[in-house]
Amino acid sequence: MRRTTDPSVQTTGDETGAECPYCGSTNTVREHPRGPSLCRSMHYCQGCEQPFEKFE
Repeated sequence: MRRTTDPSVQTTGDETGAECPYCGSTNTVREHPRGPSLCRSMHYCQGCEQPFEKFE
């Protein structure tokens, strides 16, 4: 059986880096595919060292 990733955990900004709402940097990493709700993912900015949520 071929194993594939769960499409419900795919979010944008995973490969290119999401834009930080505080400093505008795209030097970010996705910490978790889902945040407090299914329409948000958790990211961390390595430029200003702030965590943030991204709406999908």
